[in-house]
Amino acid sequence: MTKIAVFASGSGSNAENIVTHFRDNDKISVEHIFCNCPDAYVIKRAKYLDIPYTIFDRIDLYQSNHILSALNNLNIDYIVLAGFLWLIPSNLIEQFPNRIINIHPALLPNYGGKGMYGMNVHKTIIKNKEKESGITIHFVNNNYDEGNIIFQAKCSLNDKDTPESLAEKIHKLEQKHFPAVIQQIIEK
Repeated sequence: MTKIAVFASGSGSNAENIVTHFRDNDKISVEHIFCNCPDAYVIKRAKYLDIPYTIFDRIDLYQSNHILSALNNLNIDYIVLAGFLWLIPSNLIEQFPNRIINIHPALLPNYGGKGMYGMNVHKTIIKNKEKESGITIHFVNNNYDEGNIIFQAKCSLNDKDTPESLAEKIHKLEQKHFPAVIQQIIEK
């Protein structure tokens, strides 16, 4: 059984989609959700989905081996970032080389890096009058959004699009592709 831990910071819609996708899979399982925000809605989703979760802070992640030990104790094989906003520390990257997967709400290498997440990305893309946007699924390295690209999906934009309408298009792409791409990576 290949075991996944999902890291999330917000509402958890992608985390729920991943859990649901693998719920009846006899080879891949979402074992745990890790969250850095005690008020995040993903915690309610974890309870509803009956998935164990851990809430942690910066000290746990950056100044101790608490998270790494927890992952090792759970025998985690892959980490999936589903709206997780903090930079992954090197001790996790070294322990899980090419086994930490992130989704970004734009077509990298454009519109990536620190501060480029969620509506910040969508507002910038609309402001720059881009004709397309999309999602990028990539491996995580030591820098924000610079890991090797695994998969991209695009959507077209028009003059009537707003950051909110773009967010809806991106969310549909995330829901459609993220779990399937994770499965393809694991089953390689």
